Amino acid sequence: MSGQAGRYQRSATGMVGAMIVLIAVVGGFVTLRELNSTDPPSPVRDVDYAKVAQFARKQATFDLVAPAALAPGWRATTVDYVDGVKPRWHLGMLDAEGRYVGLEQSGSSVSSMVETYVDEAAVRGKPVRVGGQTWSRWSDAGGDVAIVRDAGDTTTLLVGDEVPVEELATFATTLR
Repeated sequence: MSGQAGRYQRSATGMVGAMIVLIAVVGGFVTLRELNSTDPPSPVRDVDYAKVAQFARKQATFDLVAPAALAPGWRATTVDYVDGVKPRWHLGMLDAEGRYVGLEQSGSSVSSMVETYVDEAAVRGKPVRVGGQTWSRWSDAGGDVAIVRDAGDTTTLLVGDEVPVEELATFATTLR
């Protein structure tokens, strides 16, 4: 080893300059990568609920309801009809803001439906009038809101995740 100094002078200014160059290179790489990347497609797929509803209406022992058409920007994402001793109907949607709205129907009691689809500790609110009918209002601490109608042997529940109750009521008017 020689006792001579290095070939270049080390200084704080040189270190700062090297850091600036390194940050510029990394920033350029990140920017270039961001410009050339595309967002992956949404894993949520749209479903054709109308065909399932048509089939389910023929099988159901209750007055199965579904929207005649979805509002602009709304997407049906899940649909299910279970036949048998305890038939039930489900239609899951995303509204124009991307919030979940669910339609549930079965012969279960209002309290059972609210416990299942809203919360065991759901709180009853002021009733809502929809097309001349009274629907009960329910909500929970997590932001879920539901309106429910008991029509004797069928309970219809509309639930939304942080969806205004007015939007649920408007959606309820489209059910046929």
